[in-house]
Amino acid sequence: MKLLILTQYFPPEVGAPQNRLFELALRLKSLGVDITVLTAMPNYPQMKIYKGYENKRYVFEDMGGIKVHRSSIFIPTNKSIISRLRNYFSFVISSARVGKKHLERQYDFLMCESPPLFLGYSAIYLAKKKKAKLIFNVSDLWPESAEKLGVVTNGSLLKLAYNLEEKLYKRSVLITGQTQGICKNINKRFPEVKTYWLPNGVDVSYYDPDQIKNTNWRTKNNFNDNDFIILYAGILGLAQGLDVILKAAEILKEKPSIKFVLLGSGPEKEKLIALKKELNLNNVIFLDGVSKDEMKFVLKEVNAAIIPLRKLDLFLGAIPSKIFENLAMKLPVLLGVDGEAKELFVDKGKCAIYVKPENSKDLTEKVITLFENKALQKQLGETGRDYVINHFNRNTIAASFYELLKKLN
Repeated sequence: MKLLILTQYFPPEVGAPQNRLFELALRLKSLGVDITVLTAMPNYPQMKIYKGYENKRYVFEDMGGIKVHRSSIFIPTNKSIISRLRNYFSFVISSARVGKKHLERQYDFLMCESPPLFLGYSAIYLAKKKKAKLIFNVSDLWPESAEKLGVVTNGSLLKLAYNLEEKLYKRSVLITGQTQGICKNINKRFPEVKTYWLPNGVDVSYYDPDQIKNTNWRTKNNFNDNDFIILYAGILGLAQGLDVILKAAEILKEKPSIKFVLLGSGPEKEKLIALKKELNLNNVIFLDGVSKDEMKFVLKEVNAAIIPLRKLDLFLGAIPSKIFENLAMKLPVLLGVDGEAKELFVDKGKCAIYVKPENSKDLTEKVITLFENKALQKQLGETGRDYVINHFNRNTIAASFYELLKKLN
């Protein structure tokens, strides 16, 4: 079986889709699938082409037995919608060109990662060219999310995107959704489309706190052993509503041992740093993002994780990917997300503390509860690891998906 994965995001970039697709590819390869990846020159999240890939239109490399073809991409210098569209469409065009010229003549399946939705144009072209059955993998309901977040307001552009979305769903032999909510949304609008829940997960042997040694991360970042560190790691974006953390930190000033660490970068970082200065917060620390290899050592040395999203109906079907690594590392999780994530990890898994989204008062109360209860910290940690081992183990997820591919082939 030959599978071509088309994605704008892939390692050595650090991020949720990069990690998820690479881990899935490795496991499918181990099951006997011939994997090829067509992706962009690495640039995310710094939005700068990585060293060694600059000024190149095409690069081929082998990553653990996975054939990786890379094509050029335009890197925007500002955050305007025009620059973002140039970024998306530059890869649409270059991936189609490189795919036609450098890829093998035929594949059984082409799996396209969305967003960006517009990569679907290249997917349709290459699927036809390579005689491949199209699988469209939806990690975010674009353009619906872009419209509801106010990222895209142009009516013509939205109409174009919704038309493309419909065309892609109807031309695919399978739509894989990262959450059950995504699958239900698509099935409600397109009942004839076949969907499959392909969740994110975790490598429970890699993220195993009992096998990871402590480092000097606390000392290097000016923390002491008594600090109770609550970590947010990931993109500092609009969807996360991270100002709730700073507002809670303001209320918790009288408990100086409680520290909030925001690790990563993103479009809201400058605003959040300005808010920190405005509120005169010494208990909020911003740190740059780290590699996957470094991340497990960070998780080993913090006390809890916070995972928020804004209070929008759009996110009722969202499951932030960072929750899996945190639970595998036995970290208590403060989950500020309604809907499917709450049902899975609070109500069913009983391995996270629910926090009302965008509610700093509730967050403050839950932080104090966790801070003052060491038994609760331990219980949540143990329960969380057991839960992801049993329900979100990457090996099990890949094996189930492989069985489905065999039926579709």
